[in-house]
Amino acid sequence: MQRFSPTQRRFAYAVAALAGFVDVTGFLQLDGYFVSFMTGNTTLLARDLAGGMARVAVPALLIAGFVIGVTIGTMLGDRWPARRKPVVTGLVAGALICAALARIFDLSEMSLGLLVMAMGALNTVLSANRKNPVGLTYMTGALVRTGQLLADRIGGDRSANPLPFALLWASLLAGAVCGAFVGLGWGAASLWLASAIALSLCAASMRMVDRRA
Repeated sequence: MQRFSPTQRRFAYAVAALAGFVDVTGFLQLDGYFVSFMTGNTTLLARDLAGGMARVAVPALLIAGFVIGVTIGTMLGDRWPARRKPVVTGLVAGALICAALARIFDLSEMSLGLLVMAMGALNTVLSANRKNPVGLTYMTGALVRTGQLLADRIGGDRSANPLPFALLWASLLAGAVCGAFVGLGWGAASLWLASAIALSLCAASMRMVDRRA
């Protein structure tokens, strides 16, 4: 986050908010599993393994789908590195639209598979720097960096700024809160709003490319 321009930071905050929105939407459909928080799904996988393997396929397939989404997003972003943001956000928007359509035809498993792959791909939108990737659908790293930079600031380093990482976490929280309200009120129809947000991010990222932001 520290190496990003102000425009890139705002884009990252918007992407994190979308991730929070979609994760809550998937959580409500999955009865306790996640479409973007793979640490949580790994814990649930361990619980299901210990509990008799009755539902072990659910977290296992979610984790596999997430990895597939990351792989596809990375490959497409690397294929068009100068247009990584619009290419990947376009992929995410397409997957979300297909997930919403699948719900209309009561294809719940397909819809959830598309959701988890979309969230995997979303994490690659800012992954040009492999050594220091920015996680956009999980916030443990952002909170760790917030604490580290806060400690540096208290220790006298006036250049240390924990705010960008704290805002990244707050953006995911805000998106999740909005997703909870919309998901509880609209149900699966909230996927259409998520699709519209993703399309807006795609359009915004195309303008960023044109301006070399």
